[in-house]
Amino acid sequence: MPGFGPPDARLLIIGLAPAAHGGNRTGRMFTGDRSGDVLYQALYDVGLASQPTSVHADDGLELHGVRVTAPVHCAPPANKPTPQERNTCRPWLVQELHLLRPTLRAALVLGAFGWQAALPALAEAGWTIPRPRPAFAHAAHTTLPAPDGPDLHLFGCFHVSQRNTFTGRLTPRMLREVLRSAADAAGLPTTGKTE
Repeated sequence: MPGFGPPDARLLIIGLAPAAHGGNRTGRMFTGDRSGDVLYQALYDVGLASQPTSVHADDGLELHGVRVTAPVHCAPPANKPTPQERNTCRPWLVQELHLLRPTLRAALVLGAFGWQAALPALAEAGWTIPRPRPAFAHAAHTTLPAPDGPDLHLFGCFHVSQRNTFTGRLTPRMLREVLRSAADAAGLPTTGKTE
């Protein structure tokens, strides 16, 4: 499944993998499942999406300066991608990063698995990963230098999974706050809810 959003995005959201009953069925990342409901509502709340829902590929949703992708591009068995699947799909993520490189200023990674997958892909695409390697945490923020262009601001966020959102580990407010921080670092205007 391809990424979704404009090809000149300033902010990239990196998830995990398409969901079998959401993205895999609809053909768009984070579409038609509860994780997508949470993510697109928050994007809409901060002014980065044209509508709060993503139901199917032709529903009129547009993202403003944001692209959504994942390190694994096929729905994994049991909804749990393996390191082998991550490594097999890495060239797709690296190629997408190369294509976005002229405009990309920030990336928001959802979850520790995505963080572990994103760091080597970002290095292959030309950004320098600091040593020691930045650790994943919600609202983590680090800057990745680029020897031949603008630095990239990298943010971490708990994944928008039902486990995290139903238990309150990730609240809508927490998600909006980290989205707003990433958008600000990318130079994107935000609006809407602040609470």
